[in-house]
Amino acid sequence: MNKHTITGLDIAKQVFHLIRLDRSGKEVQRKKLRRSQVLRYFAQQPVGHIVMEACASSHYWARELRMLGHTVELLPPQHIKGYVRGQKNDYNDARAIAEARLHGAIRPVAIKTIAQQDEQAVHRCRHQLVRERTALCNQLRGLLGEYGVVMPRGVASVRRRIVGILDSDAVTPLLKTVLQRQYRRLLALDEEVAWYDAALKQQVRDDPVCQRLCALPGFGPVVSTAFKSWLGDGRQFRRGSDASAALGVVPRQHTSGDKPRLLGITKHGDSYVRTLVIHGARAVVRAAARKDDALSRWINRLVATRGFNKAAVALANKMIRIGWVVVSRGETYRPRPV
Repeated sequence: MNKHTITGLDIAKQVFHLIRLDRSGKEVQRKKLRRSQVLRYFAQQPVGHIVMEACASSHYWARELRMLGHTVELLPPQHIKGYVRGQKNDYNDARAIAEARLHGAIRPVAIKTIAQQDEQAVHRCRHQLVRERTALCNQLRGLLGEYGVVMPRGVASVRRRIVGILDSDAVTPLLKTVLQRQYRRLLALDEEVAWYDAALKQQVRDDPVCQRLCALPGFGPVVSTAFKSWLGDGRQFRRGSDASAALGVVPRQHTSGDKPRLLGITKHGDSYVRTLVIHGARAVVRAAARKDDALSRWINRLVATRGFNKAAVALANKMIRIGWVVVSRGETYRPRPV
């Protein structure tokens, strides 16, 4: 292996397959490796160019192979599929990865650091707990609806009403026992979510970048830490508009001939981070109706002409671009004077 070849590595849990191509696309080598053999094999090879699909455990292997001196790139899976030829097997997948890098102008995925993956682990676990809590509240609302007890939406509303129902005779003794157990489960989920919220707030206090991001409208501790863990140092993008496009908050284009047509947003990239940023923007748009600063006036004009939802997405796009500047250039957000 050398700088004149490209190695496509198809990773898995136990068995890895590689295809090595020269710069003309001719196959030079193919090999199957057990998981325990991968690092030992590449440590014995001359420094070269290794390409993998950005998938589960790919960031770990990219970091390990980089430490051995190799040039490593991760490619988005959706751009590799078009290069697969013949039947579906691991060698063909490895060849497609190598050919995608050899012939395609594909923007590689930034390799995440261990710190970024730690931060994302906190967010993923918190998100799962919030979903469980929401599902539990919806289940309780549905169960009580069968008994003629209608509760408003929202975790806080369910929590308050459950306490009142447990102190009354509105339901049967058996259902009351069930509700008591589910209420204890709800309190346990509240406690877990509170721990993760405290961990994210502590991360903001310890990280100057997150502190600067929190100055952006709609960016609290949850949004700031999630955005920073997704973006990293921001150097993989040349400009802020590239970051907003990677997160999928730009219009989807369907143009033919002289008739340009823009549709809804592309929804590319990390859906979790995009959802957080847009929800934060929606809160800012709701509050803008009561304010008279420059940003609020811009938002209110958009709401009047394009509607609430498009104004929220436009604000999210703007905040992502500003957030990229804050992270990549080390600048501080300065609101426009009134």
